[in-house]
Amino acid sequence: MNPPNQQQLARLLNLSRTTVSRSLSNHPAIHPETRARVQDLAGKLGYRNAPTRVVRRSKQSKPLSIGVLIGMPSVNLGMATFPAVLKGIRDRATLDHIAVDVVSQDPAELSPDNLRQPIFRHIRASDWRGLILIYPFAPEVVMQLSAKISTVSVLTEYDHLPIDTIDTDHSDIIGVIGRLAKLGHRRVGFVTWQYPVGGRWASRRFASYAEGIFLHSLEFSPEWTINIHKNHPTLLTHDAVADTVAKLTRGAGVTAWVCAADHQAYQLMTDLRSRGVRVPEDCSITGFDGIEPPPGLGQVTTLSVAHGDIGASAISRLLSRILHPTSPRRKILVETNLVEGTTIAPPRPTTTV
Repeated sequence: MNPPNQQQLARLLNLSRTTVSRSLSNHPAIHPETRARVQDLAGKLGYRNAPTRVVRRSKQSKPLSIGVLIGMPSVNLGMATFPAVLKGIRDRATLDHIAVDVVSQDPAELSPDNLRQPIFRHIRASDWRGLILIYPFAPEVVMQLSAKISTVSVLTEYDHLPIDTIDTDHSDIIGVIGRLAKLGHRRVGFVTWQYPVGGRWASRRFASYAEGIFLHSLEFSPEWTINIHKNHPTLLTHDAVADTVAKLTRGAGVTAWVCAADHQAYQLMTDLRSRGVRVPEDCSITGFDGIEPPPGLGQVTTLSVAHGDIGASAISRLLSRILHPTSPRRKILVETNLVEGTTIAPPRPTTTV
């Protein structure tokens, strides 16, 4: 028996062919329950979308429209990575004749219980065919959004949610630990901050840190991990983090600190300087992301993320999801590159009396 076409699916479901076509392409104008019915029957009967292109059409045709939702907190961190991701999205979108509508939203203010919030109204009123999320949002919100429209997450993984992800390879931190071990460091700590809406990126990077510690037979203590252990006090400010790092550097002999992100590393360098702790003379510091150092600070040793490539990959993945909404979910990892900075050095020899 040959697989059915859209007209046959429409007849079996007592729907119009237009409704079936839009359901198969995850069009946000179709009710999620209707889309689920169409896609479920299509899967059972072996229907497959024709692999036709919906982009790179003539300049005169109306471009495909997508949304990009950036989870920016009320307080700007000052060294955000999303501009590079957004540039990659826009560059690829131009090639594929796609219109990009960018919306910023404080993730802490977005509630899944209030569907009248501006972003939900915007999706209903727009002609978006897909949505790219940059930075973490509450999983309940992501579930609501992905039920309405084809969605791809950038730089954030959501456990148990059926959503495609384009992320960086956090396991590259293992190589950073190896670099520190080669310099002679035996006690290496891990630092991250607390955020109003968190994500799995910090815990993923911690997992790679821990793997590197054990792989290189270094010492490990939960006391040297900041804002990770649930039974340890949460440090809510960067000053509190710096106080703890300074204390552990001086008192516990921790000689290097792996920060989960560059913006944390640069802030920590500044805060330690005011506390009389020198980098890298008293302790080494590494970061993650590859952003430019702020004025007055040297380049942190870090893992540079190809944010532009991540943005371009998000467009490709979203187009594939729109064309094939029932295909298996994908998680795509983009490798990093080690950037040698001025913030790591061999530990100072311990003096004995």
